[in-house]
Amino acid sequence: MNSVIKPIAAVAVTFTLFTACMNRNTQQTPVTSASGDSVAVPLYVTEPVEHDTDDPAIWINPADPAQSLIIGTDKDEDGGLYVYDLKGKIIPEKTIKGLKRPNNVDIAYGLQLGGRTVDIVVATERMTHKLRIFALPDMKAIDGVGIAVFEGESGPEYRDLMGIALYTDSAKHIYAIVGRKNGPTDGTYLWQYLLEDDGSGTVKATLTRKFGQYSGHKEIESIAVDNELGYVYYSDEQVGVRKYHADPAKGNEQLALFATEGFTDDNEGISIYKTSDSTGYILVSDQAANRFNVYSREGTAGNPHDHPLITSIRTSTSESDGSDIVSIPLNNDFKHGFFVAMSDDKTFQYYRWEDLAKDKLTINQPD
Repeated sequence: MNSVIKPIAAVAVTFTLFTACMNRNTQQTPVTSASGDSVAVPLYVTEPVEHDTDDPAIWINPADPAQSLIIGTDKDEDGGLYVYDLKGKIIPEKTIKGLKRPNNVDIAYGLQLGGRTVDIVVATERMTHKLRIFALPDMKAIDGVGIAVFEGESGPEYRDLMGIALYTDSAKHIYAIVGRKNGPTDGTYLWQYLLEDDGSGTVKATLTRKFGQYSGHKEIESIAVDNELGYVYYSDEQVGVRKYHADPAKGNEQLALFATEGFTDDNEGISIYKTSDSTGYILVSDQAANRFNVYSREGTAGNPHDHPLITSIRTSTSESDGSDIVSIPLNNDFKHGFFVAMSDDKTFQYYRWEDLAKDKLTINQPD
């Protein structure tokens, strides 16, 4: 997941884990795991979807961050895109129902369409093999009846869509980087598409490259883009996180493979907390352990592609798959950043960054 809105300057802050409050008005106190580690608790838990949560994305309202939205997938053959406010309440008039197993979702800002600039949310619809694209904040469809991808592929599950991340380059071109349930091991697992106006105010997608190594062990679902640094990361489940240039012009060489150890089973959701244009943290879900492993965004001195493990954060999520994060203040609840993660009880959980960071990680300060 990604955001083009830049974070503010950061300083380190030491804190203790705060008592949090769920959206159903019950008090939640800090807890400990069986190993004795503290477990972060969410400030809010969303109202449940009908079937099965999978992946969230955060849209920051540029006019008023307190009116930002969370869009989450309900992964079912009669699924949908649920739209929430910052207290986890469903906004029915914006929620889209009747999608055919929407899997992952991401957001980009500033697409030129029909003579105007629009922010977009893009979801993968697995059973139709299409991208579904909606304008924000009104959630109006701008894709016709969806955009078919992975056309011409005939392998088993080679067109069953899963992960997606949107990359915005320095010229404001927006690309969709798309994954699937299964694919080849020849370095062409991910396909990248340029999104643009087809001339009639509807989005079209043009294939620009095929790239990405795949181990063949399980699948590739979680994909995240770092717009400022120009990298794309994805979880090759049970193997690690792979890193490439997001710009097609910079080639298809794998830059790094990290997060290869210390996972109970699958490495899953990837989120990037930015403490400046070039520094911060990469959070990777250790799904079966209900924790997020945290790696250096900037790498080490002299090697930007060396991403050491910094710490692990235990959370109240269960079997968390998709997640998203922003590092700017949104409202009085979320002054230092906002983290949202899927939980397998049909909900998404909202965390304050300071409740995750403890005294180990930098916390951005509001102006």
